[in-house]
Amino acid sequence: MAIAKQLGRNPRTIAQEIVDRAPLADLNAKLDIGGPGFINVRLDDGFLATTLSKATLSQPVEPAETIVVDYSSPNIAKELHVGHLRSTVIGDALVRLFEYVGHTVIRQNHVGDWGTAFGKLIAYVNADQDSSDLTIGGIEKLYVAASQEFETNLDFAEKARNEVIKLQRQDPKTLKTWEHIVQESLEDVQRIYSELDISLKLSDVRGESSFNPVLPQVVKDLENAGLLVESDGAKCVFVDGFQRKDGSPLPMIVQKSDGGYLYHTTDLAALKHRTQELGADRVIYITDSRQIHHFQMLFAVGKRVGYIPKDVSTEHLVFGSVLNKEGEPFRTRGGDNILLRELIEEGVERAFDIVRSKSDHLTDRAQRQVARQVAIGAIKYADLSKNRTNDYRFDWDVMLSLDGNTAPYLQYAHARICSIFTRAKKELSEFLEGEIELQHPSERSLALRLLRFAETLEQCLDERKPHYLCNYLYELTVHFMRFYENCPVLKAQTPKLMDSRLCLCAKTAQVLRVGLENLGISLPLRM
Repeated sequence: MAIAKQLGRNPRTIAQEIVDRAPLADLNAKLDIGGPGFINVRLDDGFLATTLSKATLSQPVEPAETIVVDYSSPNIAKELHVGHLRSTVIGDALVRLFEYVGHTVIRQNHVGDWGTAFGKLIAYVNADQDSSDLTIGGIEKLYVAASQEFETNLDFAEKARNEVIKLQRQDPKTLKTWEHIVQESLEDVQRIYSELDISLKLSDVRGESSFNPVLPQVVKDLENAGLLVESDGAKCVFVDGFQRKDGSPLPMIVQKSDGGYLYHTTDLAALKHRTQELGADRVIYITDSRQIHHFQMLFAVGKRVGYIPKDVSTEHLVFGSVLNKEGEPFRTRGGDNILLRELIEEGVERAFDIVRSKSDHLTDRAQRQVARQVAIGAIKYADLSKNRTNDYRFDWDVMLSLDGNTAPYLQYAHARICSIFTRAKKELSEFLEGEIELQHPSERSLALRLLRFAETLEQCLDERKPHYLCNYLYELTVHFMRFYENCPVLKAQTPKLMDSRLCLCAKTAQVLRVGLENLGISLPLRM
């Protein structure tokens, strides 16, 4: 119709001329005209069946890139809580998907392990306090107490600042306490990652402390580029377009008047490391929307100082908040952050009650294993299935439902397919290739949905939004369930038709497995 408007002609007339030329004759496609000038295309069943029979899921992207992804980024001396969930889950899904299509992905867990907070904590540990409990739970309690003491006790505040200086100077005693706190915190973080099937490893950790030795060079680079301005004793960078509320220029402070550095300086050092040493073609940061302004300024300064070459792209991916089912901030009744370990424990218990009531054919051990897979899948899928830029409501009843757009629904469909092959005493892998016939409308609908996996994956990665893949997998499952209801598989009319339908089942299971595993969600073989 846009063409008709440009040419000043009737759109149906132009549509008819296009159809008369039979542009898709090689595909045996049927073309007809609908409405004011739409061309409807119906692909031939034989073409669909042949294409699906030969289709493979592995389609490496070209050109492949080296992508550095900064995600999760917890603070040391604090337990992971629900505020860390989205960055961790969304980031991990994206890095898995980038790797699946052939990119080289370098994970970076930029943890907060340096600065005044550690001065407070170390000073409190060294004082005459009950600080024998240096487990992660004990450390967090000490940190809360140390923060309160810092605000009310001037002598303690001075000691805390001195501990920061001693830490920077690598004082052995101070360094030993700091190392213990960091190690204990990271081990706890890794336990939670393991529970959530997150692919981050200790080797991916790149703490703020690791950049401390190169911060003077960052300041020197800014000075050499003519960007450094002294303001009230502090060294700053002013960038056009960044202003305070009163309209005055807003500086990026990179070194305080007392010689200390700020997180801006550390982030610039990290950016330089990622582009110059890690060789990134693309650098992606995943945080909540409160940091939009910080990253806009970081990228602007990074380009001006030469840390972001013209052939390197930088992206800041934001996400919304996790709310309770009433739409309020998701916290405990006391207003505290909900710890991820407690969230996981509650999810597993809830899932176990469901699995136990519906899967009495499984042993207790198997039920508990399935319950854990279902709970973790439900937590992650509830997050990933929503547009990451939006807030979403955390509701256990919805998330653990076996109906609707949930992980348990998809997991159950996969387990049902596996049971078909178990009853047939056949291996699913043997039917990933084979001749397919499309006799029933639900077979055709399922085939069309299966063939859209690649385009869905492309859209998901182009927009960095995993919810496109989640929605696709849900729709695929709905189409499979309709096929399963309408088309007998093991009782098909002929052996050839049974094999064809087993191929459709196998390909559906394969797409569900690949899709969910690349979202970080595991699949029980039995439910």
